Amino acid sequence: MTVERQEGEAVRLDPGTHVLAGDAPFEVRATRATYAKPIVATQLVHMGGKQRKVTLPPGLLSDFAGFPAFIHLSVTDAAGNLVADRDETFCPNGDAARTRPDAPATSPYPNRCASFAPFALGAVWGIQAGWSVRTAPRWITPLFLHDGTYTAVVSINQPYRDLFGFPPDRWSATVQVTVRTVTAFGVTATPHSHSHASLTPAGQRPTGTLSVPDGPRPDLRPLPAFAIYTPYGLERDYLNFAATVWVAGTSPLVVDGFRRPDQDVMDAYQYFYDTRGRQVGYAPVGTMQWDPRDGHHHWHFTDFAQYRLLNADKSIAVRSGKEAFCLANTDPIDYTLPHANWHPDNTDLHTSCGNASALAVRQALHIGNGDTYHQDLPGQSFDITDLPNGTYYIEIAANPDHTLHEQNTTNNTSHREIIIGGTPGNRTVHVPPHGIVDG
Repeated sequence: MTVERQEGEAVRLDPGTHVLAGDAPFEVRATRATYAKPIVATQLVHMGGKQRKVTLPPGLLSDFAGFPAFIHLSVTDAAGNLVADRDETFCPNGDAARTRPDAPATSPYPNRCASFAPFALGAVWGIQAGWSVRTAPRWITPLFLHDGTYTAVVSINQPYRDLFGFPPDRWSATVQVTVRTVTAFGVTATPHSHSHASLTPAGQRPTGTLSVPDGPRPDLRPLPAFAIYTPYGLERDYLNFAATVWVAGTSPLVVDGFRRPDQDVMDAYQYFYDTRGRQVGYAPVGTMQWDPRDGHHHWHFTDFAQYRLLNADKSIAVRSGKEAFCLANTDPIDYTLPHANWHPDNTDLHTSCGNASALAVRQALHIGNGDTYHQDLPGQSFDITDLPNGTYYIEIAANPDHTLHEQNTTNNTSHREIIIGGTPGNRTVHVPPHGIVDG
């Protein structure tokens, strides 16, 4: 293979090797009962139309990013010098493709393993029968290599060879690699202006009977805060953090907005679906508002979550200014749930949040998936300039005003203990583990 790079760039080496499932799919489910217990992984072995469960060795997984130290990559130059030697995590849910014409047409498995939320609860990994997944991780670690020829050896590390029964002659591959520098020629596109006309009247509302079903409903659950730190070099002291709200229950959370005539406001309606995906009702749940600020420029649903910093006695110390959200399936949280959607269709702001001319917007969180926000802007992060040092709790509340219709509202709040220290202008934060999870 030949790897081309621009002058001075590092090389992101994808050797083109794959892990292949044979006549039966390869499937693993991983879950943890609580944050105080380790992750338990189980392989589902499919043979002769039957399925049996095999518990994998304890301690194999510490997170849901994939199998750690599964792949070993070594790279030598033309003189035989070792220039790279490392282990890589393997995600069975990577870029998959079928490898023979009689293989099943589709794969049921998710297309990603990792969740950036350290408090994820369950994962499903798999390779469809007759399909393969490339061994290179989605975010390939760069290598600083000179132009020339190299030999890359990709192998499965010993514990996994035995655990999953790799054939003796199929656990290693050797690839000859040529690295060369190319000259880039930039092409500038000619900008075009576009005019859009709509034949749909603005402000059109849903028709039919409003009905909140007794059956299918989502269950919103906040994870404990993570990625907590105090930035330096600002005029005031702030506490930054990340927060995830995810959906369990028996219906996805689906909120459609319908624009009011000549206003940057949409009326929001929650829709309910049964386990077959059939719409069974809807109800008004507030509004969506257009956010014109830099970094946003999209529609926000109001009153989805609330962030507060609490004192040690759980009284309120600071409120976050974050009140409106664009809902997107940014992280898989628990794909082992009975009705989890392994293939959510809106996974980023571009697919969910709409533009300034939108007449309607659909925002959704599917079962098993969560929406993560990093609160690192003044107004969203906590201003701790005037707070004394001591113990506090970051509180994340989902659906704080109970605007949305849920299956259960007793699990809508999470707390994460933190300890603030330091001096003005140089504040520190110590974050004890939550159970055995240190995020």
